[in-house]
Amino acid sequence: MTRPPVPPFTPETALRKVRLAEDGWNTRDPEKVALSYTADSHWRNRAEFVDGRDAIVAFLRRKWARELDYRLIKELWAFDGNRIAVRFAYECHDDSGNWFRSYGNENWEFDEEGLMRARHASINDLPIAESDRRYHWPLGRRPDDHPGLSDLGF
Repeated sequence: MTRPPVPPFTPETALRKVRLAEDGWNTRDPEKVALSYTADSHWRNRAEFVDGRDAIVAFLRRKWARELDYRLIKELWAFDGNRIAVRFAYECHDDSGNWFRSYGNENWEFDEEGLMRARHASINDLPIAESDRRYHWPLGRRPDDHPGLSDLGF
């Protein structure tokens, strides 16, 4: 299975890969998102280690069951060959209505087919008031005219 764009990345293809990842995660569809990763993909997400697509699906189901109204923006930080580094921020709330903005960085490594075989994420959570939210688009893909992280000052 090929998942374009494939490495080695150019500035244009790295930007496209990041946007496709953001769009996928904003679907909040664990099965769809997991198809972007190799069958034996290895993740470090905060202090949790996740190996393989089945574990990715389970992880994402748990994540989106507790992170409600999840909206994410990713931004390319750097790339070289088959690796991409991104920074990101997402907003969500828990089942008690408490809002959070989570900031982080990810390092990605891709196989020759464009599937991600490694994902290392460092993430910090910040409680925010609902009035401090900055992501107000309807659930799903971020509109093309919505500001990115740098535009929002994040």
